[in-house]
Amino acid sequence: MEGKEEDVRLGATKFPERQPIGTAAQSQDEAKDYREPPPAPLFEPDELTSWSFYRAGIAEFMATFLFLYISILTVMGVVRAPNKCASVGIQGIAWAFGGMIFALVYCTAGISGGHINPAVTFGLFLARKLSLPRALFYMVMQCLGAICGAGVVKGFQKTPYEVLGGGANVVNPGYTKGDGLGAEIVGTFVLVYTVFSATDAKRSARDSHVPILAPLPIGFAVFLVHLATIPITGTGINPARSLGAAIIYNKDHAWDDQWIFWVGPFIGAALAALYHQVVIRAIPFKSK
Repeated sequence: MEGKEEDVRLGATKFPERQPIGTAAQSQDEAKDYREPPPAPLFEPDELTSWSFYRAGIAEFMATFLFLYISILTVMGVVRAPNKCASVGIQGIAWAFGGMIFALVYCTAGISGGHINPAVTFGLFLARKLSLPRALFYMVMQCLGAICGAGVVKGFQKTPYEVLGGGANVVNPGYTKGDGLGAEIVGTFVLVYTVFSATDAKRSARDSHVPILAPLPIGFAVFLVHLATIPITGTGINPARSLGAAIIYNKDHAWDDQWIFWVGPFIGAALAALYHQVVIRAIPFKSK
């Protein structure tokens, strides 16, 4: 019994982490060489004078701009078709969202981290992966990019944009606001948890292929979540995407449920950060 009590008391710090199936065996030397990255400072004055800080914000703006432009046009094309067989359908919408995230994360990961989503930025901030000024700057630039992306679509196709709903997110008939909120929480949890797993520093140090493949599981997570939740909310899981479409479309029903597309993703992102940091990585329990 003494041994069992000792195990419980020491918890995650007593035993080494197990290798997942399918990865290369980790040597003792690699384990010794790895060092946990220090948490990002809450506020770093020097980064406000760095060009890389503003370049990263511009990259987030452009990525979210392109994301909204392609995704809203895809949604409008499906709505416009006389039947689902005459368009790419829900599967096509899901592929458009997931494929664009895959491509844009690949393009911007080395510049800004490829967040393209305030909920992702919020989750990474809670995990101390970036500073507060950078997190706020990213969120502002993401929202501006989304507004401009939706605005360009409306500028090119004003009448169809108004008639086809502008890609605005709403809770669909037959579902309650609670259903919509739950779908957004769980959907964002899936996305942000995938982001944490795909960009984990320890996995990157151990398996050289992880950083290269990171955009693929992130984009695939977006695809799968859209397949599941498009019938419920049209799938938000990205407050900037929902805000940009709502501002440009600007109809009352597009604003009625807007809170769901902010509260749900932020709760889901916070839960994903907590789960990854406390349960999966057990960082609070590891010896310094």
